[in-house]
Amino acid sequence: MFIDKVKIFIKSGNGGNGSASLHTEKYVNNGGPDGGDGGKGGDVIFVATTSENTLNAFHYQKHFRAGDGENGGRQRSFGKQGSDVIVKVPVGTVVKNADGDIVADMFEDGQREVILQGGKGGRGNWHFKTSRRQSPSFAEHGVKTQEYEVTLELKTIADVGLVGFPNVGKSTLLSVVSDAKPKIANYHFTTLSPNLGVVSYHDQTFVMADIPGLIEGASEGAGLGHSFLRHIERTRLLVHVLDISGYENRDPISDFELINNEIYSYDKQLESLPMIVVANKMDMPNAQANLERFRAKYAKKYQIIPTTTLIHEGVDELIAAIADILKTLPPLEPMVYTPVKLQKELGDDFAVDVLGEDVYEVTGGLVEMLSRKVNLDDYDSFAYFQKVLRDRGVIAALRKNGATDGSTVIVGDIEFEFVD
Repeated sequence: MFIDKVKIFIKSGNGGNGSASLHTEKYVNNGGPDGGDGGKGGDVIFVATTSENTLNAFHYQKHFRAGDGENGGRQRSFGKQGSDVIVKVPVGTVVKNADGDIVADMFEDGQREVILQGGKGGRGNWHFKTSRRQSPSFAEHGVKTQEYEVTLELKTIADVGLVGFPNVGKSTLLSVVSDAKPKIANYHFTTLSPNLGVVSYHDQTFVMADIPGLIEGASEGAGLGHSFLRHIERTRLLVHVLDISGYENRDPISDFELINNEIYSYDKQLESLPMIVVANKMDMPNAQANLERFRAKYAKKYQIIPTTTLIHEGVDELIAAIADILKTLPPLEPMVYTPVKLQKELGDDFAVDVLGEDVYEVTGGLVEMLSRKVNLDDYDSFAYFQKVLRDRGVIAALRKNGATDGSTVIVGDIEFEFVD
């Protein structure tokens, strides 16, 4: 089983709550607030590694949750930070949100990306001490985080991509030119996952990927479809392998045009990639005649190299041609994209919405901030809540929108009567 696309669920840790402790000690009067801050929640960190080349592990584990931060303690004791969770993914994995926007491209071995940050710890009550509020009996709650669904897509990173119909000799070619050991047999779809091999030519090395055989309609999802077309996107050079003999009563020219159509229908940008054509199985009947027909039509557009990979004939010429072209091409680069953050950064803005007759709701980042600090059962906490509403202009905005004595005001989970 080869998995190169999977959905998983990730959640960073909640922030720990601040403490509302009041200092008590023998012979110390009015010790004052000494509640410590809550610890920050753990992060969700993705790490790219070459030790993995599939996403199979995520078939069995789909939920990744970081540790929660500990609550603050007395004597300004800070809560312990929550443990991070490390998610190891193969090099070439693209992380997307539920809408398909790119969050990260894990392009290089060892690359680390903090995909989700842990919730901020709540502040202890000593932060809220003022000249008029000497002993605040409330503290701030830690930020509660939410779980997100992300999609992981593996796009193989290779310099050269071998493409073509099933059973044309791509796996045999890869086994001949590199130390790769792909499964080889005389039937279709022997290769059910991309195989990578490192090819050496003098002082030059490059990575070659055997992309599993494509069929008509692959660009629309037929057969293995998009599962393997996406692995072509990372390559710098395409090597199109043909069974030039026309074995199985197939026409090499028709096969060539059909596969190219599937590749370019999937992604028009792939048309800009250079392509070498390998006319394989030259030892078979009709191979020479078909090669002449193919050359008559495509010799001016493509470099065509006849081979019989089974006996290594033409392989040296092919490797030299690939190496020469790669020298002229720019190195592989990560995808060009604008990263999207999963977590929204909340400010301290607010808005007043009129829900109905004499009913008003305050929304925005300010509400999220207040919801972590207000305890309606505590006088000091509620007084702080009212002061923030006045100082931030919420009361004035409510009055401007028509609120009067007795109007119902909703702020997060808090509902109260407006008093002008």
